[in-house]
Amino acid sequence: WSQDGRYARYLKIDRGHQRLRVIEFDTFTGKHRNLIDEKSETFIWTEHAKDLGVPLVNWLKNSEEIIYLSEQSGWRHLHLVDVASGTMKNQMTKGKFVVRYVDRIDEENRQVWFRASGRNPGQDPYLMHYYRVNFDGTGLTALTEGNGWHNIVYSPARKFLIDTYSRVDLPPVHELRRVSDGKLVCKLEKADVSELEAEGWEPPEVFSAKGRDGKTDIWGIVCRPANFDPNKKYPVLESMYAGPHDSYTPKQFSAGRRFSSWTDMGFVVVKMDGMGTANRSKAFHDVCWHNLRDAGFPDRILWHKAYAKENPWYDVTRVGIYGGSAGGQSSTGALLFHPDFYKVAVSSCGCHDNRMDKASWNEQWMGYPVGPHYSESSNIDNAHRLEGKLLLIVGELDKNVPPESTYRLVDALIKANKDFDFIMVPGAGHGGDGRHGHRRRVDFFRKHLMGMEPPNYNGSD
Repeated sequence: WSQDGRYARYLKIDRGHQRLRVIEFDTFTGKHRNLIDEKSETFIWTEHAKDLGVPLVNWLKNSEEIIYLSEQSGWRHLHLVDVASGTMKNQMTKGKFVVRYVDRIDEENRQVWFRASGRNPGQDPYLMHYYRVNFDGTGLTALTEGNGWHNIVYSPARKFLIDTYSRVDLPPVHELRRVSDGKLVCKLEKADVSELEAEGWEPPEVFSAKGRDGKTDIWGIVCRPANFDPNKKYPVLESMYAGPHDSYTPKQFSAGRRFSSWTDMGFVVVKMDGMGTANRSKAFHDVCWHNLRDAGFPDRILWHKAYAKENPWYDVTRVGIYGGSAGGQSSTGALLFHPDFYKVAVSSCGCHDNRMDKASWNEQWMGYPVGPHYSESSNIDNAHRLEGKLLLIVGELDKNVPPESTYRLVDALIKANKDFDFIMVPGAGHGGDGRHGHRRRVDFFRKHLMGMEPPNYNGSD
């Protein structure tokens, strides 16, 4: 409501997520007008907007203005909207980078403090940096600089900050910087990992390769097997999740041994973000539109092959894939739509048909009304395509993705006379396959990628 109580304003997102409006209703005259009216040929990213730190639409208290987050320029940026005229006063941030999180809207000084990625040439475009900008778009100030993912802590008077940054292959670095201009005051300390290294710890390898367009870099990590021998050949497991609401490859340092439960068995484990996921350009993101079956697979396969070309020990003839939820949909899809590359898949609690799950997520990417493209992306409707070895796991009491989705896929596979394995875990929820599901997943990959028959668990020993 306006302060005088005359105007009611509300946010309206049309079903299918292709139009977003902020509508003002005059209670005296009954007339209405659009203060914001954004339309898109694909989707307007409204789902999971809470992950931006503030809503998409932010009403200022001290002025008749709105700060609006939008991808209408081709990248997610901040916009200042004038309420009186219902027009955009100016775009507050511009360029080929993505506003990722708004930390503070300072109305008194008319500044926004935010985080963004992709603005630093030569760095992984997903690495998070901190910035400040004036409402009129001037005074953009970078508060961080180093090649890594940044986290900062301000001094009590907010005149200085301690900047800690790291990467999966870079231990944390600590610096003292000025808040006024973001300049370095002095270096503080760099984490010492010599004891970790003495125990045999190694960081993941960061690797990028060109995607399907031959221009866009696809970024991922590689975790090598324990006791690695470059003269051997190793099977590959891809940890799969391509939900378009985020990006998923780890970017920050960890003293833990990532994917060690797999690498200790002799698998190479990789994770990457292909086209169709978030936190890059709008065009990068739009690949998922009406096409969740894509899941970035054309980029992922090229990434695998590019890495194998440089590393002969990386066996692209033995590639397995696993994932849950949206990753369950995609990992099954790997064997339906790309069986020439992926040979084995384990899929947990998958959304195997986007017509069966919650509209708020599925219609964000697949649109509305429902059309033939839903069937084209459906694992159920494409079950007859199955090649390779598939294990399906579902929790009996999944409250996120209906278990029915997996049951219908099982039914379709049976009707198509396909061989597969299936486990329903009583009492389990979303992703809750527990110890039994994990053990069966391990045995499945060992058998079909390493030729190791599982032990007789029903024996007397």
